[in-house]
Amino acid sequence: MEFVYLSREQDNYKKQAALLLQENFKSYEKSDVALSEMDELLDSEIICIVLIKENEVIGMIGGEPTYSGNVWELHPLVIKKAYQHQGIGSKLLAYFEKEVHSRGGMTIYLGSDDEDDLTSLSNRDIYENLYYHLENIKNKNNHPFSFYQKNGYKIVGVVPDANGYGKPDIMMAKRIGTINK
Repeated sequence: MEFVYLSREQDNYKKQAALLLQENFKSYEKSDVALSEMDELLDSEIICIVLIKENEVIGMIGGEPTYSGNVWELHPLVIKKAYQHQGIGSKLLAYFEKEVHSRGGMTIYLGSDDEDDLTSLSNRDIYENLYYHLENIKNKNNHPFSFYQKNGYKIVGVVPDANGYGKPDIMMAKRIGTINK
């Protein structure tokens, strides 16, 4: 397997990565939307890394700097279904973290949507007793927040109705380094 920094010239890999988005995220079901997202990911400020096995894209991770480069937003992390639950996501995440650290990043954050009733935060009004709900979150059906926790990320907040009533976006972050003063 090989990590490759994706560029606009790598059209074959770009199309394969767009297909990964389509197959794994509802918001990218249409090919033009997935390809448009890939164009955005290939902006000069953004890191876009694909993992290649035998000339096939089996995973992708992207992110962009915010807060003057101190903080990076991770978006997206996607693994081909046949390769999920084999440590590929953790490898991509670790590689991305090292790259962000080398560019002076201190923290990586992400939002992990729950549009499909996968956690105890969904399908309810969590504004009432918000911190209680966050502290007692349960993973009901393989929501990615558990994957990120296993990789050192902490839940730092939630946007309760980000995707409609009872469909929250779970905010997570991890400190990966420090800034020299």
